[in-house]
Amino acid sequence: MTTTLTVYTHPECSYSDALKEELDQSGAHYNEIDLALHPEEWTTVEGLSGGERITPVMVEGDFVSVGFHGVG
Repeated sequence: MTTTLTVYTHPECSYSDALKEELDQSGAHYNEIDLALHPEEWTTVEGLSGGERITPVMVEGDFVSVGFHGVG
């Protein structure tokens, strides 16, 4: 079974764009949740980030990465 990669993004966040660009270049498959289109998901992001409204947040299984750190 393959673990699903989920990325929470916001269109005004250049770090979200950078993460998506790196994931696309690496050929990674991911589900994007645009918080501008799905504002109800901010509650999920806050739970994953220790209460902060920050993007991007990347989730793969039990692994959570908050912010942009480069892929790989």
